[in-house]
Amino acid sequence: MHSATELPPEPLVFAPLDPAAARPLSPLQEEILRLKRERRAVILAHNYQVDEIQQVADFVGDSLGLSYKAAETQADVVVFCGVHFMAETAKIVNPSRPVLLPDLAAGCSLSESCPAAELAEYKRANPGVYVVAYINCSAEVKALSDVICTSGNAVKIVGNVPADREILFVPDQNLGQWVAKQTGRAMHLWPGSCYAHVLYSVRVLETVKARFPGAPLVAHPECVEAVRDMADMVCSTEKMVAYCAESPADTFIIATETGMLNRLRREVAGKRFVAAPTEHCGCNDCRFMKMNTLEKLRDCLAAGTPEVSVPEATLEAARAPILRMLEWSR
Repeated sequence: MHSATELPPEPLVFAPLDPAAARPLSPLQEEILRLKRERRAVILAHNYQVDEIQQVADFVGDSLGLSYKAAETQADVVVFCGVHFMAETAKIVNPSRPVLLPDLAAGCSLSESCPAAELAEYKRANPGVYVVAYINCSAEVKALSDVICTSGNAVKIVGNVPADREILFVPDQNLGQWVAKQTGRAMHLWPGSCYAHVLYSVRVLETVKARFPGAPLVAHPECVEAVRDMADMVCSTEKMVAYCAESPADTFIIATETGMLNRLRREVAGKRFVAAPTEHCGCNDCRFMKMNTLEKLRDCLAAGTPEVSVPEATLEAARAPILRMLEWSR
């Protein structure tokens, strides 16, 4: 940890893209697009993927948006550039199609913070509890839940839970705390968190705000409460796009995984985006999201592996709370 007298790391600044400047694809990207056509595949990429992967994806978005795309696609193969729980979700909502993940080891610290066996034990000790599960959890945890949510729809989902039910929110305590404050709904919170989002500190962000006066601070709700409280806007990655597009500001400080700034720069023309630094680094890359690479994506399409599998019983049990989320979100 830096002392109070040390300067924080230099933030990474994403300058506006020149819309007239062509961004040619590399030979590797061209090969990926050729393999995608041959496989009749669809490539889904989360906002936190590297820009080179976002460029070749059919759809780039957050967990909710990509869940819809996975459920609706008629492609022969789904390739999910994200982390393991996301590919599992795609398989759950579209079980008849193979779902490929470029690196099966791309996990999630938040998902791992809520083992299914521990949740099952909690439910046995607290019969009747209504489990709202953030989508950042395993298929087994989804199967034990009553409804799933994302950061973009969590407030709406919790608002739909019957008022007489006691709620357990898993696994992100920071998102759960924010949702409880937004809805006024008391909830028990599972003690999990995203290792990347909790790295932001008030000290560093105050320094960055002073360097970019007038630039709104936009924070993901997985950030800790002190960071959320100082933010000008707290929202999901998808809502960040609309907020930045509609705001009169020309510079924004973005407190979420760095990959999101590639999409913002591409879709919100003429504006500058500053990656909120942590105490240790000028950007904040998720080591799991960045396990996916162009080379792994190419190899995945060429070989048709690795494929994500979900046991049939788990798949069936997990589908109901996901479909409930999709229904309540429309």
